[in-house]
Amino acid sequence: MRILFASTAGAGHLGPLVPLARACLAAGHDVVVTAPSSFAGAVERSGLAHFPFDDVPGAVLGPIFARLPHLSTDEANRTVVREVFARHDAQAALPGVARAIDEWWPDLLVREPAEFGSLAAALRARVPAVEVAIGMGPPLAGLAAEVAQPLAELDALAGLDPGTVASAAAASPLLTSVPLSLDAAPGVDAAAAGPSATAPRQTWRYRDAPPPRAVGSLPPAWGDPDLDLVYVTFGSVTGGLEPFAGVFGSALQALADAPVRVLMTTASPSVADRLRPWPSNAHVETWWPQVEVMSHAAAVVGHGGFGTTMTALAAGVPQVVLPLFAADQFVHADHVDAVGAGVRLDGGPAAPALAPALAAAVGAVLADPGFRRRAGAVAAEIAALPDPADLVPVLEDLAGH
Repeated sequence: MRILFASTAGAGHLGPLVPLARACLAAGHDVVVTAPSSFAGAVERSGLAHFPFDDVPGAVLGPIFARLPHLSTDEANRTVVREVFARHDAQAALPGVARAIDEWWPDLLVREPAEFGSLAAALRARVPAVEVAIGMGPPLAGLAAEVAQPLAELDALAGLDPGTVASAAAASPLLTSVPLSLDAAPGVDAAAAGPSATAPRQTWRYRDAPPPRAVGSLPPAWGDPDLDLVYVTFGSVTGGLEPFAGVFGSALQALADAPVRVLMTTASPSVADRLRPWPSNAHVETWWPQVEVMSHAAAVVGHGGFGTTMTALAAGVPQVVLPLFAADQFVHADHVDAVGAGVRLDGGPAAPALAPALAAAVGAVLADPGFRRRAGAVAAEIAALPDPADLVPVLEDLAGH
């Protein structure tokens, strides 16, 4: 069987596809990832073959991103989904993905929710399509009206009837690595309401997060090793976003006098250098494997990125979540808070000024063993999910094999 995986150019978008792609390869199927040309390195580092499609020119996206700091968080996210994902990214992807399908003729398309061009190409070629969630709750929840017009434009470009792509995006089978209790909307009892409370379409769950290490590695010793370790990360993008980059320094200073030791990763050498001299209780690295840190961490401070959030939950580590600039970060913060596995702080462009509240939030999470107990319950639920390999027969069935 030939399976085409499709992703936009983002580590958080490709990441959830990789375990499934590798499982399909291990089962003897042929796998190719179609993604923007600029993302070739990331695809190849994952060990997967890459079929490129065109990137959106910077001259097109630049003015859109330049507007975002002047918009409310909600409107900025709607703008990104509408103008970037559903319109420009999708229209740039369509010719290349259509070419991949014509040349390779896959039996199945597996896509992440923000990549719409591949869905249009698959619908035109009558290739079955499956979606892989990259967050908690219904993908792109509440944004159907925002994407209606750009997806209608995509229908026209692909020669499809109006509404075809939007309908397929809302109804295609869904694979997700989020356990049921965490996927439910805050305030909804998922166990009582059943799967329909979180996913009205056909849904399968699997375990994506890496298993926690019994003892992971840490950088050379710093601070007082008898104090609780707090791991702080704001993802790979934040350091390059001027309105938000100050959150690193604010977080370090907020925790400088707390009775903890801090390990921070910045994803940017220049950000790490600008933070010097670090507080005596802190150590800063550009990058450190998160799965290595989790066996040592008493708490995680993050921005609600899907990878960090799920890695911490899979290890049973409670979190303080300070969402910054993307809609899913706020959703993840709400869900972690709702299940009692951590605390949500207000975020957005004002987050650097709000960072001093971190000390109180971290203190509360460390002082109350209920947070770790509830995070541990989520970890147990994640551990009980099937391996990605167990979903290969599901994909075979969906492809008609």
